[in-house]
Amino acid sequence: MAAFKDKKNGSWYVQFRYTDWRGERQQKLKRGFATKKEAQAWEREFLMQKQADINMSFESFVALYEKDVKPKLKLNTWLSKEHIIRTKILPYFKKRKLSEITARDVIDWQNEIRQHTKSSGESYSSDYLKNVHTQLSCIFNHAIKYYGLQINPAAKAGNMGSEQPKEMLFWTKEEYLKFIDAMMDKPMLYYAFEILYWCGIREGELLALTPADFDFEKKTLRINKSYQRLQGKDVITTPKTKKSNRVIQMPDFLCDEMQDYFKQLYGLESDSRIFPLTKHTLKRGMEFGCKASGVKVIRIHDLRHSHVSLLINMGYSAVAIGNRVGHESVEITYRYAHLFPTMKPLKDVNAGNDVVKNTPESVSNDVKAEPEKIDFSKVEIEPLFKDFVDFETFSKSDFRAVKVLACEAVPKSKKLLKFTLDDGSGENRTILSGIHAYYEPEELVGKTCIAITNLPPRPMMGIDSCGMLISAVHHEEGEEKLHLLMVDDHIPAGAKLY
Repeated sequence: MAAFKDKKNGSWYVQFRYTDWRGERQQKLKRGFATKKEAQAWEREFLMQKQADINMSFESFVALYEKDVKPKLKLNTWLSKEHIIRTKILPYFKKRKLSEITARDVIDWQNEIRQHTKSSGESYSSDYLKNVHTQLSCIFNHAIKYYGLQINPAAKAGNMGSEQPKEMLFWTKEEYLKFIDAMMDKPMLYYAFEILYWCGIREGELLALTPADFDFEKKTLRINKSYQRLQGKDVITTPKTKKSNRVIQMPDFLCDEMQDYFKQLYGLESDSRIFPLTKHTLKRGMEFGCKASGVKVIRIHDLRHSHVSLLINMGYSAVAIGNRVGHESVEITYRYAHLFPTMKPLKDVNAGNDVVKNTPESVSNDVKAEPEKIDFSKVEIEPLFKDFVDFETFSKSDFRAVKVLACEAVPKSKKLLKFTLDDGSGENRTILSGIHAYYEPEELVGKTCIAITNLPPRPMMGIDSCGMLISAVHHEEGEEKLHLLMVDDHIPAGAKLY
């Protein structure tokens, strides 16, 4: 490892060859070192980084981590990660060798970070401390997965914070109507809040809306982008998740309002942002409306919670609601479980997710739907079997709880649904069931069902069905009725029935 002195200015430089990731020989020249030792240290670190040597400094590995991870993330996501790395992690670990950082070092770092405070003097929240530690752990996990590090010292040390359950605030319809009445003299904010409440979209989705996103003939609103203010620039990105790309059915009154609003906008282009506001302006508008109307103060995002609450109180299913608001999975929607009354099935909602068709005055004011009254008087029950089956024979049938991971209609079949199931074995199980006449596939995702799993595979429409889902069948006035057996979601996949 050679370093050379620049005779002109007395500084040191390194010049060497190395093999890059393509196997090609490259030459590297780096000038401006004060000492020979510094020049040699830089060359050594450079070569370890190029060779993915885990003896490189933590700082050098972070540079690799950024190169690997940043292109896969949205800019705002990376900037959040980068801020934590730069301000909370690098100052402590940057000069240490990646391979020599221990759980004890991580614990010492945790103790130091816990002493840090915000500019206001407040301590960091448990949520934030958890996020900081998670980012450090992500860096070590990346080193394990791709660069041969043997152990994650952050995982061994344990987290220094915990995720605290956040209070889910929302307005009733009555509270919202009081609020929006106070915003009548602020047109742009008025229409922005109308969209947020009656459509349940995210703040970034609202601020990215253009006239081209509205179809007033079909009464729909297209969500396919999001607005961010990053590094002083307006940035339009893709939505938060894949499921966030969606089309929302708008109520009639909202279509009329938005057409009136468009008439007020001078020089409006099809790709112009219709709400050229900042998130700060929305927040200030929210504060003004709360004070003027006397309703409790909530966040902008809580208008989305309020929309979900409205739909829940109207009786719509978690699947229907999740599709409308763009939840990535039904489990996210079920975080609102404490609000769910009797729910309407998805088949009661049209293809456009038209779950809010009425005017504010005619939307249901009932907090809870009346319990369904079930009439069993016309039920025809099949006679019970008279022949006994011995216990040994019965025991050969393997009945298991299964979780529905995915469900879809089988092409060219009117009856069959294809289920992808978690049966607790670690491998997904495929079962076909002829129940499409009774259920839509989206309705069943996330449910816990019962299946017999040791039936031999049966080919159906070119697909092997490996088992059978259990349904309850009866007749009413000569018509067959079927209910897929669904059990408590607390039952884990693979639980055996006896």
